[in-house]
This record gives sequence, C-alpha cells and structure tokens, in this order.
Amino acid sequence: MSNMEMKNQTRISEFILLGFEDLHYLKIPLFLLFFFIYILTLAGNLLIIILVVTDQHLHIPMYLFLGNLSCLEVCSSSTILPKVLASFLLTNKAILIRDCMLQYFFFCGFTGTECYLLSVMSYDRYIAICKPLHYATLMNNRFCRNMAFVSWLNGFLASAVVVLCMSQLIFCGPNEINHFFCDSPPVLKLSCSDTHAVSMVIFLLSSAFTFPPFILTLISYVCIISTILRISSVAGRQKTFSTCSSHLLVVTIFYGTLMSVYVLPETNKVINLKKIFSLFYTILTPMVNPFIYSLRNQEVKMAAKKLFHKCWTIS
Repeated sequence: MSNMEMKNQTRISEFILLGFEDLHYLKIPLFLLFFFIYILTLAGNLLIIILVVTDQHLHIPMYLFLGNLSCLEVCSSSTILPKVLASFLLTNKAILIRDCMLQYFFFCGFTGTECYLLSVMSYDRYIAICKPLHYATLMNNRFCRNMAFVSWLNGFLASAVVVLCMSQLIFCGPNEINHFFCDSPPVLKLSCSDTHAVSMVIFLLSSAFTFPPFILTLISYVCIISTILRISSVAGRQKTFSTCSSHLLVVTIFYGTLMSVYVLPETNKVINLKKIFSLFYTILTPMVNPFIYSLRNQEVKMAAKKLFHKCWTIS
C-alpha cells in the first residue's frame, strides 16, 4: 500500500481481543479455571520471594536466581491473566492500541529475561553438580547478581527495540486479534503498512533469545545427567535424576512452545495451534515453576515451615 493510500485510510484506535470467543459456552468454567491458576501462580511465586528475602539460609546464588524467576512469573502472569479473566465477564473486549503495545512490551521483556535466566540457572546447577569444588569461586554473589541483572537488561532492551519498530506501523482495519493477549504475530497481520522489516527483527531477536539459551540449557543438563549416572548411591542418583529431569521437562516445554510460536511461519492452519502453545509459556510454566524448582527442595520446605510457625506464633 502506498503512503497516499495509507493516509486516506481511517486509522483505528483500538483492537478487539477475541480470546476464547469460540468457547463462549464455557466462559464460566474457563473463568474459574484461569482464576484458580492465577491465584495458585501468585501464591506459589510470592511464597518463594518471601522465603528468599527473609530466610538467611537461602541467601545463596541458587535461591537468588529462583527469587528472580518467581518475580518474573508474578509480573508476567499479571501482565496477561487479569485481562483474560476480564474478557470472560465483560462484553467489551476492546483494548487501546497504546495499551496493547504496553502489554506486549512487558510480556516480551519478561519472557526474554526468563529465557536467559533459565539458561543461567542451568549453568548454576551444572557447576554445583559437575564441578562442586569450584562452585564457590565461579558462582560468587557478585557474579550471580551481574548475571541476573544482564538477563533483565537484555530482555527489556530487546522488547524496547521490537515495540519501537511496531509503534511505527499503521493500523487501519480490521481490528480483531485472534488471541487472548497482544502478541506480535496476530497484531502484525492487522497492519496496513509493510511489516517485513518488523517481522525480520522479531524473528532474529526471537531466535537469539530462544535457540542459544535452550542449547546451553540442554548441554548443561546432559552433563549433569552424565555425572548423576556415575553416583554410586542409588537413592542419591534417583533423587537427583528426578529433580533434574523435571527441570528439563519444564524448560523444554517453555522453550519448545515459545520457538513454535515465534520461529515457525504464520499460516492459517497453525493459528489456533499457536494460541494453544502460548498457553504453555504464558500460563502453565509460571504456575508449575515454583513447585518444580523450589517447593520440592528440602531447604525451601524447612524455610516455609519456619515462616508458617513464626506467623502462627505471632497470630
């Protein structure tokens, strides 16, 4: 479309988030399901944050990363789920383009940060299990704080670049987004200006934030599992293997579904499939991460028991 033709078009000021409109007959059960998931996500992750901040025994690198991850999950879920819950109760599903871009900025920033943070956490576990004698030297507090800071910085810098590019686009109708939040693929489809450059930027950044961290995470866990198999104690081997395998499963689901949405080509056949994939990394992993990474840990369990006992005594 030429510049003159775009100027003659009426620009739209809002989008309509269709969400789960095709399942409107299930809106009450879906509302209750997502509300339960949101409460469980907030409760689990906020508990981890409180424990990491208040318990001196958890002021070590591994729990610093877990605290950052829980903070990410709380923020990421709160960026998307309240709007999803409101869509089940309200007939007005409109969202201003400005608010849509803001939602995507925070979602993209939190997701990009999590990609790098998960790989840093896998490296931390690799050093702890495969090179325990060097752990205190390699994973000192200053290094861990810097790695966490760099993860947050990179995530939001990449998000700012993408949103800046998307803000230059012109939207002149239609305005219905076939998704439950403002994600870039369905939003770009609604633009009446050329989106090839923006799509390329998103593809390159998505690839940089998914493939290298996933490969690093995979290599770390392969080394960890090979070390575990050499443990002489059967009980110790089974316990450590169970923990690492559950970590690897959650990480694979997170990276796998994320890559499927942002790296695979956008076609009509996979639109609904990508919406389902989006549920995994936006809703499922924030809910299960505190249970997989933290609440099964004996030190976290002891810290939680002490906190609950203290609260009970005070009350």
